[in-house]
Amino acid sequence: MADPWLTLIGMADDNAVNLSPASRAAIEAAEVIFGGPRHLELVDTGTRGQPWPIPFSVDPVLALKGKPVVALTSGDPFWFGAGSSLSAHLAPDEWTVLPSPSTFQLIAGQLGWRMEDITCHGLHAAPFAQLRRFLSPQGRMICLVRDQHAPKMLAKWLMDQGAGAAALHICECMGGPNQRIRQTTARAFDLSDIKSPVAVAVDLPNDIGLPRASGLPDETFAHDGQITKRPVRALTLSALAPRPRETLWDIGAGSGSISVEWCLAGGHATAFEVRSDRVANITRNIADFGLSHQMQVVEGASLETIRNQPVPDAVFVGGGGNAALFDLLFRILPKGTRLVANGVTLETETLLATLHAIHGGDLLRIELAQSQPLGTLRGWQPSRPVVQWSVRL
Repeated sequence: MADPWLTLIGMADDNAVNLSPASRAAIEAAEVIFGGPRHLELVDTGTRGQPWPIPFSVDPVLALKGKPVVALTSGDPFWFGAGSSLSAHLAPDEWTVLPSPSTFQLIAGQLGWRMEDITCHGLHAAPFAQLRRFLSPQGRMICLVRDQHAPKMLAKWLMDQGAGAAALHICECMGGPNQRIRQTTARAFDLSDIKSPVAVAVDLPNDIGLPRASGLPDETFAHDGQITKRPVRALTLSALAPRPRETLWDIGAGSGSISVEWCLAGGHATAFEVRSDRVANITRNIADFGLSHQMQVVEGASLETIRNQPVPDAVFVGGGGNAALFDLLFRILPKGTRLVANGVTLETETLLATLHAIHGGDLLRIELAQSQPLGTLRGWQPSRPVVQWSVRL
């Protein structure tokens, strides 16, 4: 392997004296040293120091390819640090990494928390809504936050989620001489004089969080009644079989509930919807569930808008399914794509039965009934039957 030109060095919040000999040697040999103002000051880089650009970009580092360069980060450069942003543009022999204990490790060690029981989050530029899927009874989270104002904002967000009893550990300047940890609750938060860098360790109360099984309650979503109802949604997601990092096309998305639950399982989704009012509901659901980094909505007729989109691993046709759409899907989808379509009209049922006869797969008729008042007693109120066709192309 060639000698790497870039060295990624993780630093604790103390000073350069405690850096390893290898880290000090790389810093001494570097022509340019990138880092936040705090790190550059700790190392005393002089004229070699160059702060990260705002907004953050790795371009200035990549422009120096071949020269000895150091990038200073907090703790572990590959745990919510700049490491992965840089390595994505480099060959494996172009960099070396010299990590320090991460802020997560420092906090867990101080609190006596088992790392395997904690979820870790970088929220410097991400909405708190991204935490929604991780809320769970007696769950624990450690969150890196943007600045001294963020802990109070996080406390308010937790209050809005019904987690006012959550214990918050405000962890300032971890690993350095000014380290401080103070405890409060989301409901009683009144701390001031918070210093950056700061993280918040959250000990959640009981009776909080979303169910992990498919089929969230309909009222969890913003919708106008055009939503795949909870039992049918659970069966549909079972047929779609979401897996982390896979991509879904949700055609005729309505409220986008299928896409949302697909993303909660770790995938990415594009929701296609022709009506602007329903696009607004989908956009709201994306924000409410913190899925802006995983889910997008495209407005317009699906025959026109599905072209030139990221290739999907699965496709759900929930509305607007017709022969022309399926003909297009069969032409453009790669082999192995999972296709699931639901229909409630006689015309769609006939179409899906025909497609099943030609292409195989599974054809399922879903008939549900719910108890409703019937005079002074109760009776069964049937829902419209749903015909579901699922196939692997």
